[in-house]
Order: sequence, then structure tokens, then C-alpha cells
Amino acid sequence: DVLSVVDVMDDLYNYINPHNGKHSPMISKETLEIVLANKDRLNSAIIYDRDFSYNYFGFKTLERSYLLKINSKVAERPQHMLMRVSVGIHKNDIDAAIETYNLLSERWFTHASPTLFNAGTNRPQLSSCFLLCMKDDSIEGIYDTLKQCALISKSAGGIGVAVSCIRATGSYIAGVSVQRRPGAFAIYLEPWHLDIFEFLDLKKNTGKEEQRARDLFFALWIPDLFMKRVETNQDWSLMCPNECPGLDEVWGEEFEKLYESYEKQGRVRRVVKAQQLWYAIIESQTETGTPYMLYKDSCNRKSNQQNLGTIKCSNLCTEIVEYTSKDEVAVCNLASIALNMYVTSEHTYDFKKLAEVTKVIVRNLNKIIDINYYPVPE
Repeated sequence: DVLSVVDVMDDLYNYINPHNGKHSPMISKETLEIVLANKDRLNSAIIYDRDFSYNYFGFKTLERSYLLKINSKVAERPQHMLMRVSVGIHKNDIDAAIETYNLLSERWFTHASPTLFNAGTNRPQLSSCFLLCMKDDSIEGIYDTLKQCALISKSAGGIGVAVSCIRATGSYIAGVSVQRRPGAFAIYLEPWHLDIFEFLDLKKNTGKEEQRARDLFFALWIPDLFMKRVETNQDWSLMCPNECPGLDEVWGEEFEKLYESYEKQGRVRRVVKAQQLWYAIIESQTETGTPYMLYKDSCNRKSNQQNLGTIKCSNLCTEIVEYTSKDEVAVCNLASIALNMYVTSEHTYDFKKLAEVTKVIVRNLNKIIDINYYPVPE
């Protein structure tokens, strides 16, 4: 017999942890109450035959990562999960929940992984990506940022962090007798930073283990000036942000003026040929697949958030560019449209259906912003 969505949600809510005997609900009380209040409509809306539209790989992926489990045993069918997600997003708007369920179960689109993981639960963290910058170039600032990363990662969020403001290796640190610092949580770095060559080696398979961080992904936030000098193989100056402050806070002409003024003042720590660094980047990409390369000036120039300040990084997957600061974490909510689904049997493209589904997705994402559990107050 197939368990109804009411039975499954009841089991998930009334779960008792066998290790401590405590009530440990896997969905929220609100979700259960909505399902119970609308059980006839929700039960009749579910079409279990759609479970068989998944291929083996797709089903095993759902089983491994997405379907909620009770004592390591899968408790949800795919249709139960999709209804949980739909109710988790739309709450008491049952018409909208059933509309979303049908579009998801017919595979016109899918919500992002955190939404599928967490919708309808006690901590509905439904956002995909979080963009941060270091709060400060200090022990407190680094570890406050690290704490933010841990809380976000705990809730299945992907993280992009700008670290160009962190002083270079060997810089003087007031009150510390040994002039070196351990590596900090690092993803995005600008190529003028004195530690750029060491940064490019972090994911490599050879070298000292304490100087490697292979589980992270790395990206460069490249100003136009660097590419201009690569083209002509001019000198490229490497600097420490502690001695040459503000480079990560400006872009375009303002960046070029500040960068060149530091060169004229003799504040540079090292000078290399721009192509020497360029070939080191290519070598690292060939060996490790990273660093990703994003272009600082282009991203800022084309952003409708440039009035807020300089954008310092992208996200984990490099497709989102949003402003972030010490006091504000940027968040993006994602869904994916299955474009092949809109090709008709007459070999035409159903743009009307695409527009209808896109409208639903935008409405869903807007609701997700409001109902989301945010791991950090910023």
C-alpha cells in the first residue's frame, strides 16, 4: 500500500530519536497542520505514477540526498518530497502549492537543492548561495567570518568569500612576535595581492600539506589593468593590502589611479612580468581546474548595484554577482528550468508554457525570500 502524504508527514513530524528518546520532528508543526487541514485536496492532487518518470540515476540521487529518512530508511517518495516543498513554500495557499507541485512533478522546472532539502522543515534555509567579504583584517574579523561560513555551510548554502583585504604573508602584525599568519578561509583574491603565487598553488597535488587546501575552490577577481599589462607583457606589481589600502574597495579608473599611485610611491613588495603570473594561472588551471576567473571591472560596470559600493566577489558557482560588505551578506535563491521540456512534438518551442512556468518560479522565489531561515543576521 502507498502511504498518503498525510501519513508520511505525520511520521516525519512525530519522529522519536532512538538514541535519546526525544521528540525530534523532521518537518515543522506548521507544515503538518497545513497538510492535515487540507489532507483531502493534497492527497487527491498527488500522482504517484510520476515517480516512475525518473531514470535510475535520478532516483538514486533523490534517495541518497533529497528524500527525508527515518532511522536511515527512506520515508518519502519523490512525490511526497515535491508536495512537502510546495507546501513549505506556499503555506496555506493550497492552489499555489498544488500548481507548483504539478510543475515540479511533471519536471518543467526544479527548485535548488537547499529548497528541496529544507522546505517544510524547522529550519527552512532555502537559499543556494551566500557572498561574503572578510569583516576585518584581524583575528576577530577572520574568525567572525569563519563562523559565518560555518553557520551558512551547516544549512546547505554555497559560499563565496572575498579575501583581498587580508595582509600578505610576512607582514607585521601588532602584538604578535612571529611575523607570519596561518592560512585563512579563502576563495576570491585579486591578482595584485602579494600572496597570489601561493594562492595559485593551494589546490595542487604536490607541495607541503600545510600549504594546501584542496577541498576549497579558488577564484581570481581580475581588474582590467592586469589584462592590459598581460597583453603587452609589462611589469605587474604585487602589494600588501595593509601597506596599500583600498585597492579592493575601488574599480575601473579609480582602481587604476590608486594602483599606479602606489607604484610611483614605491610601496610595491615584488615586481613580476604580467605574463609570468598569467602563465602561473594557466598552469594551475591545467593541473587543478582552478582558479575560476571573473573580471572585477566588467562585473562592477554592468551591475545595477554599483551605487551601493564595489562588488568584491561572486558566489561558489560564479554565476551570481551581488554587493556584499562587512555588515551585509548577499544571498541568491535559484531554480532551474528544464528547457528541453518545452520542445513540442511538432518541433516547435512552447514559449507560452515557458512564460507561464517562469511566472510561477519568480513568484515562488519571491516567497522563499520571505519565509527563508537566514543562518546569520547580516
